[in-house]
Amino acid sequence: MQSNTKLNGKNILITAGAQGIGEAITKHFIDSGANVAIHYFSSADTANTLVEYATSKDVKAVAISGDLTKEADANALVEKTIEAFGGLDILINNAGSLVARKLLNELEADFWHKVMDINMTSMQFVTRAAAPYLAKNENSSIVNLASLAGRKGGHPGSLVYATSKGAILTYTRALSTELGPEGIRVNAVAPGLILGTSFHNTHTTKESAAKTTAGIPIQRAGNSADVARAVLYLASEYDGFITGATLDINGGVYNM
Repeated sequence: MQSNTKLNGKNILITAGAQGIGEAITKHFIDSGANVAIHYFSSADTANTLVEYATSKDVKAVAISGDLTKEADANALVEKTIEAFGGLDILINNAGSLVARKLLNELEADFWHKVMDINMTSMQFVTRAAAPYLAKNENSSIVNLASLAGRKGGHPGSLVYATSKGAILTYTRALSTELGPEGIRVNAVAPGLILGTSFHNTHTTKESAAKTTAGIPIQRAGNSADVARAVLYLASEYDGFITGATLDINGGVYNM
């Protein structure tokens, strides 16, 4: 990929940065000369491989484990990032999961809270911890990973996931208003069908993927690099005028 010179030497924290879309985002930041703090929950091997890749590119990198549904772990993640780099320019809130498909009549309170905590509460914990450090810069950026499900409601069985991703869209707009005066832009991306990730490998059948792809105007599914390029664009426009926005990455199957 072509290097984004605006990102050279910037300090980036990426949650769930060692799997799926997060891994692609991390690699794109490294290729642009940024220092990366790679959060992971269960992907230690990939996280360490990414650190080695960053070292080969002469940029700093650190892999940090944690359960971000726990406020203490979220706080520790940010603190370790600051210890490693001395500051923070960009936060990428990528952590999230469908967990499982359950219809309304199957939903139990524990499952509801689990999905909401993974997708929304963890984002709030990390963002709150990171905001004071982002505010120390003249210009900083946050990019939140939402989903097409947050726009359309998702497929049957994704009620809680879609609800949490819709909440991220509103959270992004509200946070952009609150943090704008501190020089922090806040935007989101809403990916559609992005194949080749553990998410869709686990939760999307080949038949469902083929049916969805057939309805996409450009006649192909997306890939992780499609999302990563959009994330880097929003993250790197330090002197830009874009905040509180959501960039839809779905091949034209849905727009508003």
